[in-house]
Amino acid sequence: MAKITLVDDDENIVASVSLALESHGHEVTSYFDGASGLAALESDPPDLAILDVKMPRMDGMELLRRLRQTSAIPVIMLTSKDEEIDEILGFNLGADDYIHKPFSQRLLIERVKAVLRRSRPEDAEDQLELGSNPPAAAAASKALKRGKLTLDPARHDCLWDGKPVKLTVTEFLLLQSLAQRPGFVKSRDNLMDAAYDDQVYVDDRTIDSHVKRMRKKFRQVDNEFDAIETLYGVGYRYRES
Repeated sequence: MAKITLVDDDENIVASVSLALESHGHEVTSYFDGASGLAALESDPPDLAILDVKMPRMDGMELLRRLRQTSAIPVIMLTSKDEEIDEILGFNLGADDYIHKPFSQRLLIERVKAVLRRSRPEDAEDQLELGSNPPAAAAASKALKRGKLTLDPARHDCLWDGKPVKLTVTEFLLLQSLAQRPGFVKSRDNLMDAAYDDQVYVDDRTIDSHVKRMRKKFRQVDNEFDAIETLYGVGYRYRES
């Protein structure tokens, strides 16, 4: 169903996670240190990467930081630390989800399903062809244009004034939610619902971190970018052109 790259130095976890994913039809390639994992992710990008935080030769956070310089592939982080700071840092670097060790295989499979579902708008087109929920499918797959902004969910393409902006899956969904109704305020809860599966809990700071990263990326192609407005204590809105 999906090509997944797993990077973790724990052989037992690699074996059990690979078995669980392969039993659901996924193709899994495994690496046991961050440096090898990064080289593989850059040379042969998968549909999804699962990265451990603590690894030799390069930890998961540094791997993610370097990966995000060139790629927006979905990333799930694995961590044995039950510390909020790790999640905040990971989301700031562009992680799409987090799973704390130890975790059940069922939880892992559900999180993988959720991230893949969010990253595959072409599934909406398949639903449209099959006649399942046509309005929702059409809305999910249709290109969106707002002034200088063009979003194409089917290709995961984002353009600003004709220039490409590389967004992660989560950033793309957040921006799409805002741009669908310019001028209307979206609370952080609204944005969480748009970008995250019901089983995934994130706090307000995570949404703020994603928005901060998006603004930074757009200002790299247009230093006057101001299309995403903050309404303090309320939420965010996309500025009407």
